[in-house]
Amino acid sequence: MKSLDQLRFGFSDAENYKRRENRDLFNQIFLRTEELDEICGKNIFFLVGEKGTGKTAYAVYFANNRYRDHVGVHRFIRETDYQKFIALKRANHLSLSDYIDIWKVIIYLLLSSSIYDNARDQDSMLRYVRFGALKSAMDEYYDNAFSPEIPAALKLIEESHLAADVFAKHGILGTGLKMGKGQKSEHSAKKFQTNLLFLERNFEAGLSSLKLSQSHILFIDGIDIRPASVPYDEYLDCVKGLANAVWSINNDFFPAIKDTPGRLRVVMLVRPDIFNSLGLQNRNTKLSDNSVVLDWRTTYSAYRSSKLFRMADRLLSVQQEEAHPLGATWDHYFPFDAATVYANQVSTSSFVVFLRYSFYRPRDILKILDILHRLYVEAGLAIQAFTYDQLFTPEFRRAYGDYLLGEVKDSLSFYYDDKEFENFLKFFEFLDGAHKFSYDIYLKAYEEFADFLKGQTSPVPSFLKSEDEFLQFLYDLGIICFIEEAEGEKFFRWCFIERSPTNISPKVRPDMIYEIHYGLANTLNTGKAIKRGKSTRRQKQLGVADRQNQKLKGTIKHYHAARGFGFIKSPDIPVDIFFGRESIKSDLQVLKPGTLVEYKLEKRRDGRLVAIDVTIS
Repeated sequence: MKSLDQLRFGFSDAENYKRRENRDLFNQIFLRTEELDEICGKNIFFLVGEKGTGKTAYAVYFANNRYRDHVGVHRFIRETDYQKFIALKRANHLSLSDYIDIWKVIIYLLLSSSIYDNARDQDSMLRYVRFGALKSAMDEYYDNAFSPEIPAALKLIEESHLAADVFAKHGILGTGLKMGKGQKSEHSAKKFQTNLLFLERNFEAGLSSLKLSQSHILFIDGIDIRPASVPYDEYLDCVKGLANAVWSINNDFFPAIKDTPGRLRVVMLVRPDIFNSLGLQNRNTKLSDNSVVLDWRTTYSAYRSSKLFRMADRLLSVQQEEAHPLGATWDHYFPFDAATVYANQVSTSSFVVFLRYSFYRPRDILKILDILHRLYVEAGLAIQAFTYDQLFTPEFRRAYGDYLLGEVKDSLSFYYDDKEFENFLKFFEFLDGAHKFSYDIYLKAYEEFADFLKGQTSPVPSFLKSEDEFLQFLYDLGIICFIEEAEGEKFFRWCFIERSPTNISPKVRPDMIYEIHYGLANTLNTGKAIKRGKSTRRQKQLGVADRQNQKLKGTIKHYHAARGFGFIKSPDIPVDIFFGRESIKSDLQVLKPGTLVEYKLEKRRDGRLVAIDVTIS
């Protein structure tokens, strides 16, 4: 196997792979799942997935490759694009139906440019009279410098009166509209819709005339994050207009184009919760019949056969000089077991640690690898393989926690502004450092938090309507889970595992024990008690720093005799405690899961707590 410094760990944001210098690596490491073929289906109009599940990666793969004779076009909506929509709305008194018409013209313009640019014989495209006239009009309007991006398309919309004059000059449509060849358009708010309709009909006439040998898919991305400068209502109107335009064009116009082997289609990349907000009729039907839903969920016991593990292993294995079986390359670079390893586990279970840190999304796994590379490979601290300890250092947990909290903020940005996010973070200070807490402790923290917000000048956030609604809010975000017990076994219920496209918000249960996500605990300041005067009883229960050199009780969660280490679970300590063979003062033969033990805590230089003087109690 290659040394770690010879490997490339890729990017957690797939948009980087649009650059020419990164395309070869992307084609190597991209996991071609069945969803790739499903997207080629002529009835697919929406690519649905949680943030970080790879929607952009699939779109970029189509854009970089002609997969199954499909030409992909990937376009992002940026902050300035939304602001332009708002300016158009205010200047022309636009309604939602006007937004739909604007999006239609933008989609037609981007597809027309892509068809011409990707044609195997561009001269042949111009022989289609209507499309040739359309191309001439576009060239004249943009002065032969058209950049096929949304801002350039919005410029045409903004100056629709000028664009309509140019299109009329080229006489693409001489009848059926109010303007004929050489006829001038009117520049007023009332006539904006007329000019827009004129442009729309011209594009439809030009596209209808084509006989395409290849299919073209336009992927529209970037609607998952609302810029802070764009009000929610106006942002949602823009996105609703896009969704309705995508449905209308795909369902009404494109199927009506006859006698062409290649087909046209628009695919909108969208989160499930946003998809639910779009107000589309028969939403569930559209989700099942017209969408591809990205789902990477797996379990600790079955992860070796999961797409998520195959994706991570492929990133490492395709860069080797020789082929290796699934999992062999991963096990080489991560040769250790997780605390949750099963007694009968055959293969190395280090990937379970990655699952525990993540929301079960490709981006999370790639970000962990990126941080490990930056902290340890570039510093020369990891040469042939990573160690278990490197996944638990304060430096790693801080870097990854900041990333994960940023992901939460981005998800919230669709609905809430920065001030509301800052207020939301204050809640965790009222937990007094509790990583795991009961419903009663939650209610007390909520009450104190609500009192704190009442003293602020800003309005109380909408997610704070009641204690149960806020608990559901924390659960929906994946920040907390609740723990169920049945027949002596614990079940950790995470929203991102229980969630499905038809059940976006599975319900959290009250009167349970709750635990904060492992990757967020330190970032949310829940790993230590917040100092606010006298120590509370809860602080004393969870103040593990004060328990060094005291005899503590716990149970063996796992002991790997061959590797010489294990983990202890204690009821009052929020993390599993590592111990090595040298710390054991009892018979090794009886250290089975569930064995009651006593031990002392010791804090290492890297800040990690370990168990020493382990004896059977």
